[in-house]
Amino acid sequence: MILLDHRPPSAFHFSVIFSGSHGFDTSFQEVGGIGATIEVEKVPEGGQDDAVLPKGATYSNLVLKRGIVGLQSPLMRWCNLWANAWRTGKEADTKTKDVQVFLLDGNRLPLHCWSFAKAYPVKWNLGAFNAEENKVAVETIELTYQYFEWVY
Repeated sequence: MILLDHRPPSAFHFSVIFSGSHGFDTSFQEVGGIGATIEVEKVPEGGQDDAVLPKGATYSNLVLKRGIVGLQSPLMRWCNLWANAWRTGKEADTKTKDVQVFLLDGNRLPLHCWSFAKAYPVKWNLGAFNAEENKVAVETIELTYQYFEWVY
């Protein structure tokens, strides 16, 4: 007899992978913003306003949080390249990355995977410094992307 475990998985085992980016430092304390909203349009039909048609999807930014690292980080160099490309005239050097987020089980094997196509950074934020607290300095990186798929 096979017993299936139907308990929801824990959210603290996850992994983030950037395509074509060997050496990217991808250890994050939090990943968020995975979501989509389907836009709909009301269409009058036979004098009634209750018919709706889907127009398309909009996606939330993928939000990655971690302890701050320096510009020696390959991920931060990529973000910095995007942030300064238009000022420096190096738009041709900016490349998008496919990003995969894996939710892992207790044995660190993938349970679910979300794949984000053609992602690039649109926001970087550094948390506040506070001399009265003993906390890690946290940076937040937001990525936008063309679309995402829930692979498994």
